[in-house]
Amino acid sequence: MWFYDIGLIVYAWVVRLVSFRNPKAKLWVEGRKNWFRRMTERIDPAARIIWVHVASLGEFEQGRPIIEQLRRSHPEYKILLTFYSPSGFEIRKHYEGADYIFYLPLDTPRNVRRFLDVAHPEIAVFVKYEFWLNLLRELRRRRIRTFIVSAIFRRDSVFFKWYGSWWRQALETFEVLFVQNEESKKLLSGLGFDNVFVAGDTRFDRVAEIARNVKRIDVIERFRGDSRLFVAGSTWGPDEELLIRLMTDNPDVKFVVAPHEMDEARIGRLMSETRGGALRFTECSPRTGYGSRQLLVLDTVGLLASVYGYATWGYIGGGFGVGIHNTLEAATFGLPIAFGPNYRKFKEACDLETLGAACPVSDYDALKAWFTPLRDNEDFLQKTSRIAKDYTSRHQGATDIFLKAVFH
Repeated sequence: MWFYDIGLIVYAWVVRLVSFRNPKAKLWVEGRKNWFRRMTERIDPAARIIWVHVASLGEFEQGRPIIEQLRRSHPEYKILLTFYSPSGFEIRKHYEGADYIFYLPLDTPRNVRRFLDVAHPEIAVFVKYEFWLNLLRELRRRRIRTFIVSAIFRRDSVFFKWYGSWWRQALETFEVLFVQNEESKKLLSGLGFDNVFVAGDTRFDRVAEIARNVKRIDVIERFRGDSRLFVAGSTWGPDEELLIRLMTDNPDVKFVVAPHEMDEARIGRLMSETRGGALRFTECSPRTGYGSRQLLVLDTVGLLASVYGYATWGYIGGGFGVGIHNTLEAATFGLPIAFGPNYRKFKEACDLETLGAACPVSDYDALKAWFTPLRDNEDFLQKTSRIAKDYTSRHQGATDIFLKAVFH
């Protein structure tokens, strides 16, 4: 695996070089400085530890139901949570559900040995993916019980390529692979793995919990008033171009737009081009006059999932780029949803489209064609809403399946 190790070192140097002008790369580098000393100072060597690793924020939301159920049902364990990406760590570094939260160090053999020496987990849980070869090999060598949850495999991934032997060997580390669908199980069966269980996606459990404990948000209530509300989450520039036109054509509908990144230029454009007037969430106060303002820009984090609970329709951003963001947070509230054309790698989006609760759009005409009947036909709206809600309810339970298997 020498070229894998060399590749990691080159990658780390490249990240360090770009960190001088890239804030995210800088966080990646700074967050890993003195990691061994900080872990040694924090982690109790006598503690029984379950380690949960996630790549970023989306995977954290998948792992969160497991962490919180572990806290309730197995308080004898401490929870170690690691992130690979700054976009997850920086938002959740103060998460109270875990006892220890760190960046995962670079996957070199020395780092892996030192990490596992100080972390000393009894159980390791990987969420969805993150197949670090040195780390998985060392977990296998130490016979640490290791699982992967909410995993999904596709025929074009590295495991099924002629050159994927090391990655196939890495899969032998997992005591059980909990996958999202039958296709993943069938693909792994073709490689000789019979320790695969179709448990579904723990995100369904997470969004159900959000819906049960939805936050009351006074600003949203006062902004919405007696109007119907359209909420667009995790949007990017191309999404916002369509939404500006939709707002213009629907002056009686209120809109909340939550940009994926707080880019001031894009926020400024949204506010200036919304003919019905706009406000920023962070500038609202009890004295704010909402009047006939049509747009509220949600320029903060941590509230979007609850904001969906106030909406009648939803739009999920990212589909004009590498892929859409979280559809389930909106669907769990029974929202008909639209998104851009790059969605086919996301099982739940494909499922919702097939059922008729979601619609991919490639341009404004398609967005308008989807929205107009849902705006004008109450029976059609209610039927579509029930389909979305029933879909999320039907797929809950992956967390319980995982925990019963691990602690049988």
